[in-house]
Amino acid sequence: MAVALGSNVGNREHNIAAALQFLSGFVEVIAVSSLYETEPMYETRQPAFLNAAMVAKARQNPVELLRILKMVENMVGRKVRERNGPREIDLDLVSYGNLRSDLGVVAVPHPRAHERRFVLEPLNEIAPELVLPGHGSVASLLARPIVQSQKVRRTSDAPIPIPGH
Repeated sequence: MAVALGSNVGNREHNIAAALQFLSGFVEVIAVSSLYETEPMYETRQPAFLNAAMVAKARQNPVELLRILKMVENMVGRKVRERNGPREIDLDLVSYGNLRSDLGVVAVPHPRAHERRFVLEPLNEIAPELVLPGHGSVASLLARPIVQSQKVRRTSDAPIPIPGH
């Protein structure tokens, strides 16, 4: 499974690190990307985001994972605001193996991951061969001009340390 992480409120780096630490109690973290600073999409009048990606092994099904992601967002301190607005932490289930399904509560792969450079760039660092079912590999999706036109800047050369390793 792959998860996208983002934060643009408060101590963004701390929020992402805390989310990873909490998530490591529920899933086996395999790889974590570096941090990337990105301009907000959709609602552009807000601070820049820090984004990262994580690949992990999970025993839970996608619906249970979504529940865990929402619980971790609450643990990190996410406040309810307008859709696509500022957030302390945002955790999106990007993919779950080869599953392609809309389970009502959660859709996998994430319905907009294939068009978001802030998701694809960090994933490409740790899993370029990862396939978003119905769309293609992360590397091939990232190469598309519409995705390349989005601004993303890697903030460090080192991946975020994997919690517990």
